Amino acid sequence: MSHSTRVSAGHKAALHNPNVSDETKQHEREYLENEGVDETSTSHGSSHRSGNKDPKNVERGYKATTHNPNVSEDAKQHAKDELEHNEKFHNYQH
Repeated sequence: MSHSTRVSAGHKAALHNPNVSDETKQHEREYLENEGVDETSTSHGSSHRSGNKDPKNVERGYKATTHNPNVSEDAKQHAKDELEHNEKFHNYQH
């Protein structure tokens, strides 16, 4: 991620921070506007927010969760449930 992308991300984050004053948020909006950055856009690497997840990567993440000793049993069960749901959905579509 380039320096300018990180700077823009920081300004965008300030817009959503409840501890930032309205005056500062207005300044952040003006900065982003002057830089030609859409305050609602997402930067590279933010597929989680935009919903453009690679289904295979999601599946691999859930599988890894089920084998990770540092993950709670509730999280492991959730991952197993998601894998089962995704398998049923995948089989239904084919």
